[in-house]
Amino acid sequence: MKYALITGGTKGIGFAVAKCLAKMGYDLLLTYASDTHIARKACEMLCAEYPIDATFIQADISDKKSIDILFDHITFSDIRLDAIVFNAGLTYRSSFEEMKYDDWERVFFANVHYPTFLLQRLIGTINAGGSVLFTGSLMGILPHAQSLSYGVTKAAVHALVKNLVKFLTPYRIRVNAVAPGFVETDWQKNKPAEIRRSVEEKIAAGRFCEPDELAGIYQLLMENSYINGDIIVADGGYSYQ
Repeated sequence: MKYALITGGTKGIGFAVAKCLAKMGYDLLLTYASDTHIARKACEMLCAEYPIDATFIQADISDKKSIDILFDHITFSDIRLDAIVFNAGLTYRSSFEEMKYDDWERVFFANVHYPTFLLQRLIGTINAGGSVLFTGSLMGILPHAQSLSYGVTKAAVHALVKNLVKFLTPYRIRVNAVAPGFVETDWQKNKPAEIRRSVEEKIAAGRFCEPDELAGIYQLLMENSYINGDIIVADGGYSYQ
């Protein structure tokens, strides 16, 4: 039996990836920030539909203590991981003139520092041949007009993936990232209709990506043993219209 850890795995992109891995027979450890009801419901749904075990654990990516919480849980439970998906992320929107240092630092910790040092702690629990995946972003490639900290940290995530290849190769662990464009998550569904239309007009596919479509790319990166150090962009042809 294989085991995967997915941060932010109880809703949105993370839950779509969880369903995909459950179909592949992975037991799952899914982290969440605050909504215990949704987390419990997500795990119950996975366990009811697939012959796997799914466990949820509260681990806020903006809190350094969460690294210890996850490490202690995994080592105490004697879990050997075959995959880690660093999916959870944080954003902060403000004008450049009104940006606060503490908010900037919080986004950097959540999106860059947290996965880096959690991976450092967990490296000894990952089986040879395992896979580490990050959720990057199209906004780490194109300029982000609304959140400077998000765009810069996602660009850093892409660079982190490239550099980690050198450090994970001795462990026989591959590392890749998916850089989504606009995905039909709750965040995007709540956008005003006129803003959504404006975005859709710039996408060659003419629509936002469904989370389950995106999850298939994570599966590809996990199953293909030759892909390593790559950032796979999935934006439907954004800016080609």
